[in-house]
Amino acid sequence: HVQLVESGGGSVQPGGSLKLSCAPSGYRYNSNCFGWFRQAPGKQREGIAAIYQGGGSRYYADSVKGRFTISQDHAKRTLDLQMNDPQPDDTAMYYCAADGDPYCASGLRALLSKPTDGLDYWGDGTQVTVS
Repeated sequence: HVQLVESGGGSVQPGGSLKLSCAPSGYRYNSNCFGWFRQAPGKQREGIAAIYQGGGSRYYADSVKGRFTISQDHAKRTLDLQMNDPQPDDTAMYYCAADGDPYCASGLRALLSKPTDGLDYWGDGTQVTVS
């Protein structure tokens, strides 16, 4: 049974920092790509960061580039999103998702544009409020 569990959300002041974590379980940890997505009330879901766990390749949306960092914590076996200098526009529910496509590493930008049913697994999300 595959699960993705996000944690670390909460309230943060503009210019502060926050780290989100995603704990995947139930499948081969090192053979997939993962992405972080977010959705604010009344807005479409936005893919913001993706990583290929096998080689560490990363891709960021322009909206977060230079401020957010996606990474793996091998010791904790989590996928993390370090949010630096968050702004009120970053307020949203944040989700992690897994892509089981064996060729996902060559399409990290496309991964962030996939529809909900185009990715294999989704977490339930963690709320981030910047104010």
